[in-house]
Amino acid sequence: MSRFSLIFFFLSLLHYSSLSLSFPFNYSLHIDCGGHVNSTDAFHTTWLSDRFQSGGATSVVSEPLHFHHQQEKTLRYFPISSGKKNCYSIPTPAAAAGGGRYSLRTFTVYDNFDGKSHSPSFDVSVEGTLVFSWQSPWPESVSRSGAYSDLFFYSNDSVVNLCFYSIATDSPVIGSLELTQIDPNSYPYDYPKNSTNYILVNYGRFSSGSDQWGPGFTNDTDFFGRSWQSDAEFRLPSVSITNGATIKAISAIKNILNAEKSPNYFPEKLYQTAITASGNGGGVLEYELPVDAKMDYLLVFHFAEIDVSVTKAGQRVFDVIVNGDNASRIDVYKEVGGFYAYDWSYVVKNLSSTTLSVRLESVVGAPVICGLENYAIVPVDLKTVPEQAIAMRALKASLHVPDRMGWNGDPCAPTAWDAWEGVTCHPTKDESNLVVSQIDLGSQGLKGYVSDQIGFLTNLVSLNLSSNSLGGNIPSGLGRNSLVKLDLSNNKFTGFLPDSLTSSSLQLVLLNGNLLEGQVPDELYSIGVHGGAIDLSGNKGLCGVPSLPDCPLFWDKNGLSTGGKIGIGLSCLVIICALVFGIYYICVKRRHNEYDFGLPHELMSLASKRNRYHRQKSLMTLEMESQHAKGFITTND
Repeated sequence: MSRFSLIFFFLSLLHYSSLSLSFPFNYSLHIDCGGHVNSTDAFHTTWLSDRFQSGGATSVVSEPLHFHHQQEKTLRYFPISSGKKNCYSIPTPAAAAGGGRYSLRTFTVYDNFDGKSHSPSFDVSVEGTLVFSWQSPWPESVSRSGAYSDLFFYSNDSVVNLCFYSIATDSPVIGSLELTQIDPNSYPYDYPKNSTNYILVNYGRFSSGSDQWGPGFTNDTDFFGRSWQSDAEFRLPSVSITNGATIKAISAIKNILNAEKSPNYFPEKLYQTAITASGNGGGVLEYELPVDAKMDYLLVFHFAEIDVSVTKAGQRVFDVIVNGDNASRIDVYKEVGGFYAYDWSYVVKNLSSTTLSVRLESVVGAPVICGLENYAIVPVDLKTVPEQAIAMRALKASLHVPDRMGWNGDPCAPTAWDAWEGVTCHPTKDESNLVVSQIDLGSQGLKGYVSDQIGFLTNLVSLNLSSNSLGGNIPSGLGRNSLVKLDLSNNKFTGFLPDSLTSSSLQLVLLNGNLLEGQVPDELYSIGVHGGAIDLSGNKGLCGVPSLPDCPLFWDKNGLSTGGKIGIGLSCLVIICALVFGIYYICVKRRHNEYDFGLPHELMSLASKRNRYHRQKSLMTLEMESQHAKGFITTND
């Protein structure tokens, strides 16, 4: 895309007004980029403090008094230390979880905030599609006063990613952003694919016969947040007017019907003024719109017959000629009658120049026009397969990837960018999505581990995480699919080698300088035998292949083998049985002793006393018998 991807309005920032209850979508978010507090502007729009950004720093413009509103004075910039790619990830309403259409408006200003007098070069993408391109030097009026850009797009994600990509070492900047949900059927046009496959980028929008108006400039309401420039910005004043015809502005004297209706909700004010080339024989109105070559454009014309002198069909007829081609013949009264909004669109394909010419030439009466919009039809770029995008975000978290590497937004999109540093992607065979094919993060100071989610990167061909400080186990799903080159050398990986590394597709395996253990599978080591390369040195716990120690008995690739486990189990069973038998024997012996019958203590005491009595009695008897024998005892005859 060329120097600028749209027409800029060199006035103050556009603000969204509150949405009317008649408008069915009530989601509208306004972010003051660089702002530290919430605020409310003169048009009663609430601006949120800066949020949802991936990194960067805040600043203020060098001449704050030059700007009218608080949100015009602050900005966020993304120095190269924040990475080449930085994003705002803006949440979308839950009601649109299944998909919705949005209007996005950004305000960009430089105003020499950094004192370098060098407006930066950078690109801007929405949902992975490149939409704006800023190239230094900017026009002085834009650099000093700022400019806004707007577009319509479709998203079915829970967040909308607005991303900035630094060119060279410049720092992208943004002053504010606004996101509004709009009717999903808005701006229909005849094109090979439906509107969800394209983004409409505003290249010019004007209202005829009036000054600039719309949210942020006047109190007039536009539910889509559109502002309208004066047509004088685009009209060629030097066009010859036949038969003395002159350019004249006209205004409606009564209400316009069919305005502010679904799906586009064009405001009634747009149809209340118009420009005509009036005269005896009619005249010509011509406009030149700046565009980029080799792109397609959607022109939306706005008409209303607001001249009370036109009362029937055929009184005002004119041709619409686009880049020399007669696109259509218009009779507004014939189509819808008087004081009734009438819109007509036309697609211009593959322009070869950088200007788009629109002429309204009289057939009968004077041509008339109320307004015109010009949108570039930008094809939506491919995005990363959702499962792989989730896996890459998990990998970013587990590896503790530093901010300077710019791992923000979609890992692979836009395809024109080196989206995530060290990540290479390619389209799927049917060219419906992008997939990750290579990750090269050697010597990046990474600390963490490799997420198991890496197994979802089924198209990964090469993985280099060498010379970092990564630990933990090697994920079991790594190498299961298309991996050809694997370099995890000089880290702190532990545990055993997963079976997935025995994949026949691997040709280079470098695992040296880690803390791995277990027996090396023969299938893995055979990579070096069949023309590939493998290095397992520096892992004291690995064994079982040439150049490594023999594994202990009953040892295999997962540590202790099944046979070893069975042997240990049987040994433990024998020991347990012996212990049980010993415990049983001791318990039985103790029980036998406890049931050995004996006399109670009281009976034993009584028996002892009785025995003592009998002994004393015997002694007395013996003594008496002894005395009788000696004649001490007399006997009676």
